[in-house]
Amino acid sequence: MRVRQILEVDARVSLRLRVAEVPGFRRTVAMFLAHSGDSWFWGAALVAIWLLSDAFWKRWAVVMLAAISILAAVVMSLKFIIRRRRPEGDWGSIYRNSDPHSFPSGHAARAFLIAVLATALGPAGLATVLWIWAPLVSLARVAMGVHYVSDVVAGSILGAIAGLLAWQASGPFLAWLARLIGSPLW
Repeated sequence: MRVRQILEVDARVSLRLRVAEVPGFRRTVAMFLAHSGDSWFWGAALVAIWLLSDAFWKRWAVVMLAAISILAAVVMSLKFIIRRRRPEGDWGSIYRNSDPHSFPSGHAARAFLIAVLATALGPAGLATVLWIWAPLVSLARVAMGVHYVSDVVAGSILGAIAGLLAWQASGPFLAWLARLIGSPLW
C-alpha cells in the first residue's frame, strides 16, 4: 500500500469517527474530552497543584510541567517540519488558527506523557484514571475533526516514549533544579 493510499484510508476512517457536526451527547462528551488535554489547562492546574499542595505533589507538578514543556517544543517542531494540514471543519477554530498543522497530535502526546509519568510518579489510582483518559482524549480529537487517526496514533506513541524518558530523567532533573535555585522547590 502506498503512502497516498494509507492517507486516504486514514481520512476515511477519521471521517467516520467524526461527531463534530452532530449535536447531542456524544458531541458534548467529545468536546469536553478534546479540551481536557489543552496545554493551558494542564499548565494552570500544575501551577495550582504546586502552590497548594505538599512536597509529593509539588515534585509531581514540577516534573509534569517540565516534561510537558519539552514535549510541546518537540511536537511543534515536528508539526512545522511535516506540515500536514488539519482535516477540514469548523469546530476548534482556536486550534486551527493557532496551529494549522495536525501531525503529530500534541493533545494525544501530552495525554500519554501524563499517563506514563503518573504511572511512574504515582499514585496508582490517579495513573489508572489517566490511562483511561488518554485514549479518550485522542479519540475525541478525531471525533471533533481536528486530527486524523494517524495523528493521534503518532502523538500517543511520541507521548509514551517521552513519558518514559522523562521518568528516567526526573530524579537527576529535580536534583539539578534544587542545586540551581539553592534549595528544593517544596
